[in-house]
Amino acid sequence: MIRAGGIRVSLDTDLSDLAGICEKKLHINRDRIISVKLAKKSVDARKKSDVHFLISLDIDAKGEEKLLKTLKNASKAEKTDYRVPKLNNPSYRPVVVGFGPAGMFAALVLAMAGAKPIVLERGGDVDSRVKAVEEFQSGGKLDPECNVQFGEGGAGTFSDGKLTTGIKDRRIGWILERLVEFGAPDEILYLAKPHIGTDKLRGAVKSLRERVISLGGEVRFNTKFCGFEAENGSLSAVRYVQNGQEHSLETQSLILATGHSARDVFELLYNEKITLSQKNFSVGVRAEHLRKDIDRAMYGDFAGHSALKAADYKLAVHLPNGRTLYTFCMCPGGHVVAASSEKGRLAVNGMSYFSRDAENSNSALLVNINTDDYGSDHPLAGMYFQRELEEKAFIAGGSDYHAPVAVLGDFMEGRVSEKLGRVKPSYRPDIRFAAPEEYLPDYVCESLRLGIKEMGKKIKGFDDNDTLLTGIESRSSSPVRINRGDDLQSVSLKGFYPCGEGAGYAGGIVSAAVDGMKCAEAVIEALNS
Repeated sequence: MIRAGGIRVSLDTDLSDLAGICEKKLHINRDRIISVKLAKKSVDARKKSDVHFLISLDIDAKGEEKLLKTLKNASKAEKTDYRVPKLNNPSYRPVVVGFGPAGMFAALVLAMAGAKPIVLERGGDVDSRVKAVEEFQSGGKLDPECNVQFGEGGAGTFSDGKLTTGIKDRRIGWILERLVEFGAPDEILYLAKPHIGTDKLRGAVKSLRERVISLGGEVRFNTKFCGFEAENGSLSAVRYVQNGQEHSLETQSLILATGHSARDVFELLYNEKITLSQKNFSVGVRAEHLRKDIDRAMYGDFAGHSALKAADYKLAVHLPNGRTLYTFCMCPGGHVVAASSEKGRLAVNGMSYFSRDAENSNSALLVNINTDDYGSDHPLAGMYFQRELEEKAFIAGGSDYHAPVAVLGDFMEGRVSEKLGRVKPSYRPDIRFAAPEEYLPDYVCESLRLGIKEMGKKIKGFDDNDTLLTGIESRSSSPVRINRGDDLQSVSLKGFYPCGEGAGYAGGIVSAAVDGMKCAEAVIEALNS
């Protein structure tokens, strides 16, 4: 099979007739084609007067060697070659703590290998999570154990469900195939910027859990990891609390995939002398624009075409003050959501449904924070720095989880906003006008002012005065790394595998899932030894 790439087709092209595209664009007679499928699809909007698709096709045809020589941008098609490692008579059941992307795929691989993993998740299942989040966003109480950050599926369950990643790994194709198997749309297998959407991701997460259980695994919700036991430098048991009672579970392998918001776990590990180190992270606000404005800026007169979804973007500018401002987790046609997980501290995130048809588009506008900014060499200094900013944002919002917002035109002039412009907030439960200086360091505010102006030169209207800035976006990545060796085990404790975003080894759904699989493979190797 060959892959032919760089095929330009109009937005009106019928992509159900791939053989016809081969014949018209590649001059391959239909009689030679055995099968053909769409391998990649992206929007080329570099020229607003000529927006079109670029596609790649996987073609099984007679005379492939000749085609490889005659076609431009053609090569042998790569196949997903990942296979779950085999397991020989496991002597114990491994434990996975956390059921976000890293923990889910770690548990799936372990279950498929026959290890019968036990998963401990402090939050609830997807359905109870949705209820808890909806109650909080409707003005009810925050549940510190079950919220946007904690529970089945992790923080990704209440996000855009983006599956883009900057890493290259043979496991990625397998991950996407499993997600489709569990209910994600087929298009994630070929879109250049795949996403599931929070609504469809919830169903896929439930189906994955059911598969783990059907293979002999267990998933225990509302079950909080509270410590471990060790003998001679090796893990011997995991402790957890369920229904108010503490329990001990004997095991020699623990994959810790708790995510970057489980700050109590960081403190627990520090107190247990597990080696941790500081890590850079970023902080800023969520910027909301009208979706129709962003679509127009990105697609020109093609905006609104039935073949195009809401436009996305990715920007970064290096500033004269030595900082960088960049966009992160852009949610076309999405919402800004309440992402707090600790009482008295406020955080926001972005979320989109699969349709991406909400009135606003938003993204995080983040400024890099270096370890030098922490003012301390304590391993958890970055976490404490985050907490301090979130406490200030909570107060700035009125101490009731209302989010502090500013209209860009006022922010640029140093004024506190008194009324909204064309962009209406999507955040719930409510908002309160406040200057970003009330909760962000001065150098972050300076960077926002400088950088947004530069971004406006790249995307028309990005710096529109009515743009809404909602704070605080502080959970883009972990400020702590749990140090591990080449064998993926903690440098402090044999049998302990720090994993995913929370441990400092991933930066998104896909990279976290890949890291979970790697840790599962390491556990299987240990079980076989």
